[in-house]
Amino acid sequence: MMTVAEPITLNQESENQELARALRRRDTEVLDRLIERYQYRLLRYLTTLTRDRPTAEDLFQETWIRVVERGGQYNGRHRFEAWLFAIARNLAIDRIRQQKVSIGWDEWADEVSGEKSIPTAARTAAPLEDFMQNEQRTHIQQALNELPAGYREVLVLRFLEELALEEISGVIHAPLSTVKSRIYRGLDLLREKMEGAVL
Repeated sequence: MMTVAEPITLNQESENQELARALRRRDTEVLDRLIERYQYRLLRYLTTLTRDRPTAEDLFQETWIRVVERGGQYNGRHRFEAWLFAIARNLAIDRIRQQKVSIGWDEWADEVSGEKSIPTAARTAAPLEDFMQNEQRTHIQQALNELPAGYREVLVLRFLEELALEEISGVIHAPLSTVKSRIYRGLDLLREKMEGAVL
C-alpha cells in the first residue's frame, strides 16, 4: 500500500507491471539496467546493516542472484526497490544468524533496527565548504553507526533510500506504527549523539 503523499501513478504502475514481466522472462538487459540503477543504494544499505564491507559485497551478489531466481515473485504492485531491499534484508538477517557477527541477532530482534561515507553527487563548491560538508557527513555517519541496528536501518531506508513508510513496513515486516516510532526515536538518538560529539 502506498502513502497518500506518494500515490503510485498509472505510469509508474504500468512501468512496474512491465518490469515484473521482464523479470519473469529473466530479461538480462533489464537486469543489467536494474543493477546499474540500484547498485550504490543497495550496497550502502547492506553495508549499513552489516557494518562490514566484505560481507555487504557478498550479500550484494546474493541479492541479485535471488532477484534472478525469484523474479517471477515480483508482482509489480509496489515499487521494485521495496522488494529488492526486502530480499537484501532477509539475506542479511540469515547471514547474521549464521555467523553470529558482532552486532548480534538480539540487537535486531530486541531493539527497535556503513561505510565510512555516504556517496553524494559531485558538484562544484569552495574547498572550505566541501571540507565542512565532508566533516559533517563523517560525523553523521559515525553517529548513525553507533545507533542500534533497528533505528539505523529505518533511518537509512527513509532518508537515504527514500522509501515510503508503508514500504519500510513491508521491508522490515513490522507494523506502520513501529516504523514511525523507530524513526522518531532514531532521530532523537541521532540528535543526542551529534550534540554529544559537538560538546
